[in-house]
Amino acid sequence: MNENNISAAQAIERLISGNKRYLNSKCSEGDISPEKRILTEKNGQSPYAIIITCSDSRVIPESIFSAGIGDLFVIRVAGNVMDDHQLGSVEYAVSHLGVKLVLVLGHDHCGAVDAAINHDPDGYIKFITDEIRKAVGDEKNELKACCLNVFHSVDIIESSMAIRVEEEHGLMVAGAVYRLGSGKVEFLDREEIS
Repeated sequence: MNENNISAAQAIERLISGNKRYLNSKCSEGDISPEKRILTEKNGQSPYAIIITCSDSRVIPESIFSAGIGDLFVIRVAGNVMDDHQLGSVEYAVSHLGVKLVLVLGHDHCGAVDAAINHDPDGYIKFITDEIRKAVGDEKNELKACCLNVFHSVDIIESSMAIRVEEEHGLMVAGAVYRLGSGKVEFLDREEIS
């Protein structure tokens, strides 16, 4: 059996444990060895979690979760917003790679969230900030807005037809926030945000 073919609950535990190792690390602990590259080239990828996160250069999921080559299926877009492209990527990883955990990972001090709540950008950025505004409404607290934005993406993923079908097979969609200063990932509970 492939070591990454695990349940959603096991994947969350693996992410939490990896984040704990990261909090005191000075360099990445994930396996990026030549042997791992050759193994994944030969046998393909088998990630244990899908991470949808912001494009912010300070948010590096493989490092944050002490993961290596082939461990995480990472989808990055400013403001961790969801559209058909991101949903297609999630559906691919779930249906073709057998991943059981989808984690939407927001972060504090997010420029996209700030732009949505405090500015009125134009150009292509407006597509992102308009989506975030749908999520946060009139919320002005940056951290709470970040959490609301994470749950908005979680809701979009959960309402996807293909995702709902996969729930029968143990798929879980969760939300979390990464704290830039401390490096800690906080898994979110919807009741605590309301």
